[in-house]
Amino acid sequence: MTQDASNTPKRFDGLDTLRAVAILLVFAYHYRVFVSGTPTFGWASTVGWTGVDLFFVLSGYLIGNQLFAGIAKGKTLSLKAFYIRRLLRTLPNYYVVLALYFALPTVMGGRPPPPLWRFLTFTQNLGLQPGTAFSHAWSLCIEEQFYLLLPLLILGALHFGGSLSKRAAWFALTSLILAGIALRGVLWFQYGQEPGGVDRGYYPNIYYSSFCRFDEFLPGVAIAMLKNFHPRLWERVIGWGRATLAAGVLATVGLFYLLANYYYIEGYGYGFAMTTFGYSLLACAFALLVVAALSPGSLLYRVRVPGAASLAAWSYAIYLSHKPLAHVARKQLEPWGLGEGSTVAIIAAVCLLGGWLLHRFVETPFMRLRDRHHPTNFHTAVGAGARQTSETLAGEPSR
Repeated sequence: MTQDASNTPKRFDGLDTLRAVAILLVFAYHYRVFVSGTPTFGWASTVGWTGVDLFFVLSGYLIGNQLFAGIAKGKTLSLKAFYIRRLLRTLPNYYVVLALYFALPTVMGGRPPPPLWRFLTFTQNLGLQPGTAFSHAWSLCIEEQFYLLLPLLILGALHFGGSLSKRAAWFALTSLILAGIALRGVLWFQYGQEPGGVDRGYYPNIYYSSFCRFDEFLPGVAIAMLKNFHPRLWERVIGWGRATLAAGVLATVGLFYLLANYYYIEGYGYGFAMTTFGYSLLACAFALLVVAALSPGSLLYRVRVPGAASLAAWSYAIYLSHKPLAHVARKQLEPWGLGEGSTVAIIAAVCLLGGWLLHRFVETPFMRLRDRHHPTNFHTAVGAGARQTSETLAGEPSR
């Protein structure tokens, strides 16, 4: 990241901690599903899929804050700059892993991937059946769709409304969350239960669906709106850091318990309440943790967890590469007959090393290129770009 040395913003350690937790949850879940077949990491192996939901909330806040912070200061958003910055941030890692899946399908997992055009257009998640190669790219597809739509919606509101109407924005955000809840409720009646235990319609039509998961970005967007358009209220909110953290932890733990016991019920299918409301409630619980991470009185804000910043920085690369690396490592370790502890440690180390290599030699050079040539999402006067921070308008980790 390029920053003005005279005005370097503080990095929020709490956001790094949350991102590190998110990738650890995902690893714990995928280890159970694709490596051990058992809950090796206990409850984290069961509810670890929620790490993706935490990533969605973080993305909603980080991208929303980047856009709203500039708009609140009267800057003009540049769609070209925004999209170039997003592409340089997300595509290099993605293309490297994607190329390996198509060049070495047996090594990478042994299953055929969907057609290439589905990955290139970021529509792979639509109607996706579980078990295909590089299936975990579904969440990246939804993120890219979010990156495409959010600035367009903001510019549309600015164009037709003259300025962002706060009431209209909050009404639209609330309506979209309720629409996501309603859609999942309707679809549950068709895909939620499993007559005979053979219905596979839940994942392609609900779990992987953009229409059923988009609302999880919105609590993060709401935090960004509150921070930038209601500064006095925001100052009061972040003054309640300890209470917010306690509420977020209690809400998250409670939802983890409900998800572990009532999200999927053996022989019955997926629970109606957890399908309809669970995703949105989980996103709101995570949003409380994001607010706590931004609140100076919160332990999440004040405590720097050793290694969390590095794990957060590598999290995108780890997410993309950990499944094929775990598959390869498991195959190589099988003849050795190692114990579970040694196997976990080695596979985790391989995934961590692979993520670091991808981050260091693919992601980082393109991030530097982006920050050198496209340092801001907004139109700037000639020479002003060098004074802009790359993606840290408020000191948040780059996305």
